[in-house]
Amino acid sequence: MMIELLLGVTLVGALLTFLAPDKVAGKLAFAVSLLPVVGSLWMYLNFDGSGNALLGGTLAYETNAQWVSLGPWDLTWHVGLDGISMPLFVLTTVLTTLAIVSAWTPIDERQSQFYGLMLLMEASLIGVFAALDFFVWFIFWEAVLIPMYFLIGVWGGPRRKYAAIKFFVYTNVASLVMFIGFMALVFGLGDSVTTLGLPEVAQALRAGELGSVGGIAPGTLKALAFFAMFAGFAVKVPVVPVHTWLPDAHVEAPTPVSVMLAGVLLKMGTYALLRFNFTMLADVARGAASIIAVFAVVSVIYGAMLALAQQDLKRIVAYSSVSSMGYVILGLVAYTVYGVGGATFQMIAHGLISGLMFMAVGVIYNTTHTRMVADMSGLADRMPWTVGILVAAAFAYMGLPLMAGFAGELFIFLGAFNAFPGSPIFTSLAMFGIVIVAGYLLFAMQRTLFGSFRLETDYEVTPAPFHDVAPLAVLLILIIALGVAPDIFMQMIQDAIRPILVVGGGA
Repeated sequence: MMIELLLGVTLVGALLTFLAPDKVAGKLAFAVSLLPVVGSLWMYLNFDGSGNALLGGTLAYETNAQWVSLGPWDLTWHVGLDGISMPLFVLTTVLTTLAIVSAWTPIDERQSQFYGLMLLMEASLIGVFAALDFFVWFIFWEAVLIPMYFLIGVWGGPRRKYAAIKFFVYTNVASLVMFIGFMALVFGLGDSVTTLGLPEVAQALRAGELGSVGGIAPGTLKALAFFAMFAGFAVKVPVVPVHTWLPDAHVEAPTPVSVMLAGVLLKMGTYALLRFNFTMLADVARGAASIIAVFAVVSVIYGAMLALAQQDLKRIVAYSSVSSMGYVILGLVAYTVYGVGGATFQMIAHGLISGLMFMAVGVIYNTTHTRMVADMSGLADRMPWTVGILVAAAFAYMGLPLMAGFAGELFIFLGAFNAFPGSPIFTSLAMFGIVIVAGYLLFAMQRTLFGSFRLETDYEVTPAPFHDVAPLAVLLILIIALGVAPDIFMQMIQDAIRPILVVGGGA
């Protein structure tokens, strides 16, 4: 019942924070968020799951209880964790706490509502990574949109309403497309499944029990469902060309919300792709490997090129996220232990690194009131700790050895290079993206951080307060720890993905 306990604590904490006075809301939200952090770390240390949640594995902290009947299906409250969801579970709780601390300086109005929504979003994310019944999972999946919409639309920048509506429309339509794709499979399975449990649906599909629907043959139905779900999840990742909501959302969102958006929400898309497309429909995924790899490589190169052309530091990091998530897609499509394992590990690494980058840019903005590269120079002399951590984060983004990004990207490249027809070309092109990443990050760092100090302001630029720098330091320590010892998560990840490779005929 640990998952239910953490969900309950977070939801009750969100309600109490909503009702609390503004002046104590930030501290109260921080105190509440520590409970899921401690709980998730205890769950990680005592994790006794094995195998894959959808492929007969033994789940940790599992609850599987009859809930209600919906037509021919019995809905269940089925939650549990395996080696794929456990690291994302921990990432969610840790990043939420650090994002709440990073909000203490910039959020100066309606604090109780802001922090309450942050905790509500944390609870929804916990549910997404723990739920194993489609109905329950879909409720949590959609619930994430609500706090994110208000967090952008109320506390965002000048174009916040446009960005919030664009985010909501894109992701909501994508959810509908994905929903249709999954339900087509369920209708095709007919009496073979009596629940909407993800393991039961996956088992029935592996057993070849998919029939025709509306005259559509099972093979065609499976392919149509695959691409519907892929399209839906690709928006959330995001994959080019359905990425355009992301830069607007990031630029308009306040810093703590950008941290959660890049650090965790984007991982919902890749996590769902791994669970639904690459586990349930592995044969279709293997057949479409080259097509999917094209989307992955285009995302890597196009996202990096767009980042290179930006002048806004936040927009640079936003587009770089599009590029980085392309690596994750390339690793997933490889169907090798290093490829899929590296992609899963990269979800965690990118969550930490992008979170650190957004936080560091936010601290600079809090002090200088600008994010434009052309307006700043020589910040290293005025904000040495912040600048030092930002440079370290940039190196992590470039894949510097002994940092988490290096481990994830190395595993992906090793796993993808000879994985499918054309993969050496796709992988080589993706590796070239690292050169572009280094180019735009070094360009931005050199212009803003070093040289003579230049910033036209009527106030003094001073070092950031301790509570602004502390979350940056924690994230940097975690990034180095995962880079030095990737087995902190990699062993449990590989244990959970090996059954996927067996089903998909990978290596």
